[in-house]
This record gives sequence, structure tokens and C-alpha cells, in this order.
Amino acid sequence: MSGRRPDGGAADDPRLGLSVTHRRYVPYGHAHYAGNLVDGAYVLGLFGDVATEVCIRTDADEGLFAGYAEVRFREPVRAGDVLEVEATVIRVGNRSRTLEFACRVVCRGRPDRGPSAAEVLDPPLLAVTAVGTVVVPPGPATAEGAGSR
Repeated sequence: MSGRRPDGGAADDPRLGLSVTHRRYVPYGHAHYAGNLVDGAYVLGLFGDVATEVCIRTDADEGLFAGYAEVRFREPVRAGDVLEVEATVIRVGNRSRTLEFACRVVCRGRPDRGPSAAEVLDPPLLAVTAVGTVVVPPGPATAEGAGSR
């Protein structure tokens, strides 16, 4: 065996397990529903942002989002929340990267306590999870890995 997986990726590829994390405050202007709820597309946009950084770090290219295999909305996301969004590389193909996503609410506005009251959530709420695939163009960066140039 040559140390390669059936999908063409190296079994010891250093890109596997790479994680990127972003944090973002959800402004009240993004509330769409009663109770200051934010639509699910807001978090999917954040997943796209963190996936872009993963592609830059792994392949020196912004890449393109190909699609989601799974999305789960587990807890509500509200205006006034501080979100932590993480993407982790779980599979590396020739041009594709499969990413596992998690969105956690780490702080939440508490308007019931005052107009600007908020609290840190410990533990954070796991609000949205997903698995998605990004693709990067062929070239030296993808052929040999970003760290080998």
C-alpha cells in the first residue's frame, strides 16, 4: 500500500483535523421572527465564511461551497447572541474537502433583565451542526498540500 486512501487523499494528510473558529455578534437588525429569532440562513452564511478560511489555510484558495450533506437546527439563534462557529476538516479528496460545522451560542442577550443585559452561557448551547463539502481548483497548492510550497 502506498499510504493513500481510496479517495486519493494521503492517510497522514496534515489538513485532516484542521479547525478554524470565528466569533460573531448577531445584531438585532437580523431578527426576522417573534422572540428576536434569526433565520437559519444566517448561520449557514457563517458556515460559508469559516469554510472560506479553511480553504485558504489548506489550499491557498478561497474555494467554493459545493453543498451540505446534513444540517441540524438544534437550538434557536437570537439577535443579541454571540456565536462561535467552527469548521473542522474531516476528509480530504483530490479537490474536495469535507468539513464538519458547529455553531454554538456563547453569550445571549437578556432583555428581560434590562435593555442591554446579557450573559455568558457556560456551557455554550450547540445551536446548529452540519457537514458540507467545499472544492478547490486543481494546481500546485492542492496537488502537494498547502504546507509543502
